[in-house]
Amino acid sequence: MLDRLLDRFLGLPPAEGPAPSVTKAIPVPMPDGVRLLADRYAVPGDEPRPVVLIRTPYGRKGLMGKIFGETFARHGLQTVLQSTRGTFGSGGEFRPFHLEKEDGLATVAWLREQPWCDGRVAMAGASYLGHTQWAVAPYLDEPLEALCLGVTASEFVSTFYPGGILAVDNMVSWSALIGRQEGRFAGLPNPWQTKKTRAAMAHLPVSGADVTAIGKQVRFLQDVSGHAEPGDDFWAPADHSAEVAALRTPVTMVTGWYDLFISAQLRDFKELAAAGRAPRITIGPWAHGEPASLKTLLTDQIGFLSAHLLGDTAPLRQAPVRLFLQGAGRWLDFESWPPESAATPYFLRPGGLSPAEPVESKPGTFTFDPADPTPSVGGPLLSGVQKQRDNKAVEERRDVLLFTGDRLKRDLDVIGEISALVHVRTDLGHGDVFVRLCDVDGRGVSRNVTDGILRLRPGNPESDVDGVVAAEVHLDPTAYRFRRGHRLRLQIAGGAFPRFARNHGTGERVFTAVDGKPARFEIFHDPARPSRITLPC
Repeated sequence: MLDRLLDRFLGLPPAEGPAPSVTKAIPVPMPDGVRLLADRYAVPGDEPRPVVLIRTPYGRKGLMGKIFGETFARHGLQTVLQSTRGTFGSGGEFRPFHLEKEDGLATVAWLREQPWCDGRVAMAGASYLGHTQWAVAPYLDEPLEALCLGVTASEFVSTFYPGGILAVDNMVSWSALIGRQEGRFAGLPNPWQTKKTRAAMAHLPVSGADVTAIGKQVRFLQDVSGHAEPGDDFWAPADHSAEVAALRTPVTMVTGWYDLFISAQLRDFKELAAAGRAPRITIGPWAHGEPASLKTLLTDQIGFLSAHLLGDTAPLRQAPVRLFLQGAGRWLDFESWPPESAATPYFLRPGGLSPAEPVESKPGTFTFDPADPTPSVGGPLLSGVQKQRDNKAVEERRDVLLFTGDRLKRDLDVIGEISALVHVRTDLGHGDVFVRLCDVDGRGVSRNVTDGILRLRPGNPESDVDGVVAAEVHLDPTAYRFRRGHRLRLQIAGGAFPRFARNHGTGERVFTAVDGKPARFEIFHDPARPSRITLPC
């Protein structure tokens, strides 16, 4: 009964025939002698079949086994669910993003030698499970049959340090999760632990947030906070973006407009498409891990795998780009990303935002104080579904500048990539430029649509003789309809904490920084130094 209800929820046809058989805790040998445990979900029949490999650090039981093991196998897809190194019974130490290439390649080779595998292997999964796919697929002499990449990217470094800044909220949240995930009752809701983790995000130095959150050090947080400075190549082995164009495996992707990997995943999609690899992608109105996205993600992956492993090609009849237009409640199909559009600049002026050329004006000013950092509201986070939020409390602060357009005379659809050019000067040379685009409705409620951030350092090559920096800030892409009667609003601030680490204004490494200095910002928006946001509309 539960299986039938799950299929109905996912929009899948009822599975026919006997239930799959499960072989638990199969030891898979690695070249260094470590053994990683895997569960095999076999479909009925004795003949060799293709295998869907799913490599996960989150365990093989519970929902993971039910959804990615049983459900896949009930629909004819023989599946092997493997615990990554150092997790849930697998040997070795879990060093996230460091040994997935070696372990993944060894696992694929082992699978192809098994009598129950016909030599064809595909991979599937989401988030870190997507990283384990990118760590393997580009490096195989014999390609995989298919890749199913949900809310993930070929490189994670840009999400560790967006704009060159440690993503404190996401990094502390994930560190606390993996640091206690194998403890008793770890899978149950725990408001007390959630409160502790959120409080730990404010701990200084950041490198001590793990002990504050869960009472012990987590190797990942030590790594990610200890290697946050420019020029550090610690994460280079985990970056597979240079191999994207050469990938020879069919690819399907699912992501969301409020997913932390949206920018990086769309870069992968564009590179694959430019190389003639014919990927496809579905982009919904979701945040990372949002339950509402699970149906689309699993249906997409099961259909894609069935097409490439079982010969059921019906699920392939989809446009290369399928996206949800927020504010309109509609799904749209396109042949490419980004869709063709006009790049329309909206210029900043004192308190205003307009397509008209800027006017002579004095710069706007504010002071960012690391002891009272500008707070973050909404956006793409791991710590619960945030997405859009009322920005009133932030917009009332003195350390945030607002630039608001006139009421729109007609609906305005913004679909594509967004960037802002902000001419800025700080008295310290140090500073972060946070830019957020908001939708202000008829009642004056301002809700975030998309944003981006960039860290400035003394000696920035984009600065002029007066120390004014032409800061180019890339906001996450979006598809959004601003309704007639609404207004565009741009926020500019010196941070968004704890989503991004506060700028201490001292140049000290984030790993050890405790003290800070307030920084005075000047935002220029005159004809000589025009600041603007460019929208695809």
